[in-house]
Amino acid sequence: MTERAGDAVGLDLVAPELLSPMLRKLSLVAAGVGIVVALVSAIWLSVAWAVGLGLLVSLPTMLSLFAFSRRRLSLTGNVLAAHRLSGTRKFDLAQVTGAQLRVYPGRVSRVSLQLTLSDGRAQQIPLALYTDAGGARELHLLGLRKLADALSSSELVAAVAISDVLVGQLRAEARDAGLADRPLYRAVGLARSKDAVSPVVLTDQEVVELG
Repeated sequence: MTERAGDAVGLDLVAPELLSPMLRKLSLVAAGVGIVVALVSAIWLSVAWAVGLGLLVSLPTMLSLFAFSRRRLSLTGNVLAAHRLSGTRKFDLAQVTGAQLRVYPGRVSRVSLQLTLSDGRAQQIPLALYTDAGGARELHLLGLRKLADALSSSELVAAVAISDVLVGQLRAEARDAGLADRPLYRAVGLARSKDAVSPVVLTDQEVVELG
């Protein structure tokens, strides 16, 4: 696996520094709930059992929040790194054997890129979120450009087609186009027209039309 020269570019839809304060507050709340449960339980249980019950209530939530805080996606050249609590997995995007645009329609609709390698490993990259109220959060311009470049290096036709979609999205975001003119938002419209159970995998023809 070869990484071209260049700095790692984050591919997180929501910047980690924006999430960190909220996750810390939630962890403190979970810890507080655990302490309250332990103190109340100590009225009729032994100290050991009360402490154990408090940990049982708060620890799973705190561990889940900590694991979530460690989740990161970054791209260096063609190599995607998925950082997790258990370690880092790397994917060479030039070697992908499967690439799909997936849409999860709902009150908050999500658009993701699903990548598969020859060894069966798979990785999703969130690309955009759209709400029924007209709110939107989309992958930043640098992330779109680097991801499009990496996918274009693949010999997989589907990956190259998705690269074209991302280039179209990049241009739309750069000129501050309305949602209706953004390929990823139009992908949500296609998924909703199917009236299907999520997730909806766009066909190769639909992806080409988006680009």
